[in-house]
Amino acid sequence: MQKYKRVLLKLSGEALAGDKKTGYDEKTVVEVAKQVKTLVDEGVEIGIVIGGGNFWRGRTSETIDRSKADQIGMLATVMNCIYVSEIFRFVGIDTQVMTPFTCGAFTELFSKDRVMQCFREKKVVFFAGGMGHPFFSTDMATAHRAIEIEADIILAARAIDGVYDSDPNKNPDAKKFAQIPMADVVSKQLGIMDLASAVLCMENKVPMIVFSLNEEESIVKAARGESNGTIISV
Repeated sequence: MQKYKRVLLKLSGEALAGDKKTGYDEKTVVEVAKQVKTLVDEGVEIGIVIGGGNFWRGRTSETIDRSKADQIGMLATVMNCIYVSEIFRFVGIDTQVMTPFTCGAFTELFSKDRVMQCFREKKVVFFAGGMGHPFFSTDMATAHRAIEIEADIILAARAIDGVYDSDPNKNPDAKKFAQIPMADVVSKQLGIMDLASAVLCMENKVPMIVFSLNEEESIVKAARGESNGTIISV
């Protein structure tokens, strides 16, 4: 049934908050967990990166040093991954949260060898803490981890249902792409991910599907190659 054997799922922090726009909407997270369990039961190996926007948007601040703002953002992603990991365990999925820096007993230090072992044990691996350095977004963590674990594709679950030629929230005539090359995402600066991350995906030939988290069974459909979103080819 599945099209992809190993995927990197990117979840936005805002998507986890649902209509509340901040914190967590547990119903939404449980639904995500149930979909992921379906894929794990089908034999799909899954790594997950989660943004921190449901807690922190520090780059908009003019009073906090950028390095410190990014550090707070990294910790927001750690909180998100620990929370979502526990919801996954509630629905019967074994998990492991990894970070690029030491978090005491909260997480495990990232190692590709350890990730591969977790996949063999049918665990879902959460990559928290971004890249561990300021000036890198969770887009970069997504691209970098996808390449490092040799993922077949990045599944980007968003509040929007694909890639458009302009902002559909501002332009009712915005055109949605069914498929678009990553090179066009870069050259047209379509804003699906930051340019450095998009270039990294393009150079390492990692495709992506952008789809709406709010659509029924959207994660399962994306992993099976049946998504109504946009396929970004490389």
